Amino acid sequence: MDFAAVDDFLLAHLGGDDDVLAAALARADAAGLPAINVSAPQGKFLYLLARLVGAHRILEIGTLAGYSTLWLARGLADGGHLDTIEIDAGHADVATANFAAAGLADRITLHRGAALDVLSDLAGPYDLVFIDADKQNNAVYFDHAVRLGRPGTLIIVDNVVRGGDILAPLDEKALGTVALFAALKVDPRVEATALQLAGAKGWDGIIVARVR
Repeated sequence: MDFAAVDDFLLAHLGGDDDVLAAALARADAAGLPAINVSAPQGKFLYLLARLVGAHRILEIGTLAGYSTLWLARGLADGGHLDTIEIDAGHADVATANFAAAGLADRITLHRGAALDVLSDLAGPYDLVFIDADKQNNAVYFDHAVRLGRPGTLIIVDNVVRGGDILAPLDEKALGTVALFAALKVDPRVEATALQLAGAKGWDGIIVARVR
């Protein structure tokens, strides 16, 4: 199955890309950043989720070049603000340039440093949290997301199927993801499900959770 061709079809009919977003990806590529950003359809999905929950405050854990950040920031309610966390200085520099070029720098605060350090200093509540950082710490990041949320806060966790590796986890990323699923199984603070996704980025999936 040609997932990339299907993504192109979806983009042609429903939109999900423009010159600003394309330029953001081009800067990331020129800087040698890994091409592990969300796809354009996935980015628009994040935008729509932000719009659907009327998000005034969004937290993103894992910025990379800021591609998903731009989508989420576009979905903010009027006067809203987004906090995003990035540990890699080079990635953060590219993201900062992308935010400025998109005219969204005033709606985004980029926190440089390890997420586990930054999260301890943040204050909620956030309306939407997007987790897309080192998978080894997924369960800890999720716990912070709940702490920084409120009843009704939406939490999205990316890359939770990993091409099926969660069925026989061998590396730290898959093991961290399985640990998150195990924690969610007994967590009374949230209601959650997971969806498998297929597209230009391959076979993966997301967790969608709501704070009770």
